[in-house]
Amino acid sequence: MVVTSQPLAAEIGIDILRKGGNAVDAAVAAAAMLNVVEPMSTGVGGDVFAIIYEARTGRLRGLNGSGRSAYAATLPEYQKRLAGKGIPSNSFLAVTVPGTVDGWSKALEACGRMSLAEVLAPAIRTADEGFPVAPQTAITWTEWQGPLKACPDSVKTWLNSSEGPPRPGEVFKCPSLAATLRLIAEGGADAFYKGPIADSIVRCSDVNGGVLSHDDFADHTSTWIEAVSVNYRGYQILELPPNGQGISVLETIQILANDDLAEMGHNSPDTIHLQLEAMKCALRDSKLYVTDPDFVEIPVDRLISNNYAREQRNQISNDRATVSVMKNSARIGDTVYLCTADSEGNVVSFINSLFFPWGTGITVRDTGIILQNRGSSFSLDPNHVNSIAPHKRTRHTILPAMVLHQNKPLIAFGFVGGDVQPQGQVQFLCNVIDFGMNLQDALDAPRWRYDDIVDNVGLEPTIPSETSQNLNRRGHEMAGTEGFFGGGQAILIHHEYGTLQGASDSRRDGCAIGY
Repeated sequence: MVVTSQPLAAEIGIDILRKGGNAVDAAVAAAAMLNVVEPMSTGVGGDVFAIIYEARTGRLRGLNGSGRSAYAATLPEYQKRLAGKGIPSNSFLAVTVPGTVDGWSKALEACGRMSLAEVLAPAIRTADEGFPVAPQTAITWTEWQGPLKACPDSVKTWLNSSEGPPRPGEVFKCPSLAATLRLIAEGGADAFYKGPIADSIVRCSDVNGGVLSHDDFADHTSTWIEAVSVNYRGYQILELPPNGQGISVLETIQILANDDLAEMGHNSPDTIHLQLEAMKCALRDSKLYVTDPDFVEIPVDRLISNNYAREQRNQISNDRATVSVMKNSARIGDTVYLCTADSEGNVVSFINSLFFPWGTGITVRDTGIILQNRGSSFSLDPNHVNSIAPHKRTRHTILPAMVLHQNKPLIAFGFVGGDVQPQGQVQFLCNVIDFGMNLQDALDAPRWRYDDIVDNVGLEPTIPSETSQNLNRRGHEMAGTEGFFGGGQAILIHHEYGTLQGASDSRRDGCAIGY
């Protein structure tokens, strides 16, 4: 089974499985295809994280494929250039070394069966021949075209030389991206980090006021890491440790474990209030602590412990909302999440991202590479844990997840949407575990979202207005029904039946395909 935010990508993953590839091969092939058919969300100019379960060994592997800042990205240099005003999201100073290609390569080398060339072939063909743009993708393409207009190469590549973004169903081709993927297929990760692609990005950086160098690319590597987990009502919830914010999900559900949500009722005012307050605690800790663990010791065990959760729960009033004290995060983000499972029992939870839709908006000359703006998350405050420093990984919003039951993978799942990701994950987990929903119902159920920049709460339209009024009386600043509520995918493994259940969020273009 393969579940992605685009049917064409899910189909390619299934083709790879039918040709003898495993779940890892299918995941990388689908991710590459998403670079082509949902280019504003993901690509070789971004980063990747994954949780991989190997059935043969019973081993769980975590992959951190996020890039690092440039060696020249010192705090004094950035303060001098930016006068302490923060790192602009559309600036080359927001570009960190893209980790995607090395992440793909490392995953295939360690856990796959196929070569990079084999899994990239469908994406190369599609970029050359064209594809019909999906409805939601076309909307995002249009709504977020602004950053592209500041870069002539972006206009030429993605806006048909000022004719504008493609319409739903229109066939779009990107031969420049096909050529780049072909170079990677032929030369492997070295073509990206030590060859002509690195040359192009570094030249582009020099011309546009960036600080990236050849050494930054040559020294990049992904990292194999151990997942962290908590037990929630008999289910083991797995997330990746910092520099990702997966611990915010674990902290939240540990707090929620102190109450009986099933008795409180799905999306009741009491349940939503408690979920919101628990999420606020976790997001605050995420902003305070999450950064590159090579630079700062992060108290992960403490933050996700039962004792800390009880302390946090004791601070939460059932009647009054707390006021956010953290207002320095990114409100939006665009990403692709996908999951795969094969007949041998291998399971992959996989996420690729450019951060904001279209990242920086900068396309590297004639390569078809859109560069991420993940570095805009760095702080210019020397006392902040996530302050900019050379060769450092910033705090990441993207987080693949997995649920184990009786030491076997039960659900691979994840969401898109910046800091909406942990919020979506928490609601999904509660929907499945506390309220007994199947995967599709759990994804499609109406959601809340919390924006800690302006400290307000949005509810999707199908949540009754009386609930909004009740939350407002408790002190929550309500923002109506507008805004982005994320999107997710999931696969459930029925071990007793030997079958799979897949679901793709109705808020996106995607689907689940299995055989």
